[in-house]
Amino acid sequence: MNQNILKMYREDVIRSVQTALSEDIKTGDITSNVIIPKDLVYCGYFIAKEPGVIAGLYIAKLVFHEVDKSISIKNLVSDSAFIEKGTKLAKVEGSARSILIAERTALNFMQRMSGIATTTKKYMDLIAHTKCKILDTRKTVPGLRFLDKWSVELGGGQNHRMGLYDMVLIKDNHIEAAGGVGNAIELVRKNSKTKLPIEIEVKTFKQLDEALLYKPDRIMLDNMSIEEMKKSVKIVNKRIPLEASGNINLKTVVEVAETGVDYISVGKLTHSVTALDISFLFTKK
Repeated sequence: MNQNILKMYREDVIRSVQTALSEDIKTGDITSNVIIPKDLVYCGYFIAKEPGVIAGLYIAKLVFHEVDKSISIKNLVSDSAFIEKGTKLAKVEGSARSILIAERTALNFMQRMSGIATTTKKYMDLIAHTKCKILDTRKTVPGLRFLDKWSVELGGGQNHRMGLYDMVLIKDNHIEAAGGVGNAIELVRKNSKTKLPIEIEVKTFKQLDEALLYKPDRIMLDNMSIEEMKKSVKIVNKRIPLEASGNINLKTVVEVAETGVDYISVGKLTHSVTALDISFLFTKK
């Protein structure tokens, strides 16, 4: 992740961490407070219980330090690393009470983020023989948009627009309201005060032909069949980058990539996440 982008969204990340901790802790960890002595020092390890791509170590550190800045955290692997089952990911040392307060929230972030990164890598590996790239979508958990998209990047994918503000994406409802593909693009160019990239969604060859006349920055082929995508690639002939979209999964992604499209957007990366199994082993110092 570009460090400038990380810095830009740092406040959002901190807010997400604070919200997650708040909903878990509320008035305090009543179990640890009556069992664990205040001065007891322990250490613990995050351990992968299955192979996958690790994401979220940076966030885990923020979680622990939000609870107790004196906690020591040493990463044993890096975010984006592919690890095998049984790999120790990070060592945590400090107040036993503080560690127990923070561990579940840290795990929740790491498991989700690593699950997204791992799934993204599966898609990328399947189409590695092509020049096609995997993109994410806006189908993310509310409040976790940046972390979900960061996880996609750590898994080898690319980010589509972050939100409604950083790219023009003209979809079918916009086209309907504008009265056609050409009208929609012209309205953007006439009324927009920014020079953001323009992408337009098309469902038919008629819409595709019209879009080509107005030269957007990218064209999205929405829910087209494999044969329709192949024909679209021939029609466009590399003049404008093409993105395939619509119910694409691990079983269909190779066939879609082999049509010659430049990008494939996959909502399943973030809207149907399977968490990577990671545990936290608590031990004496």
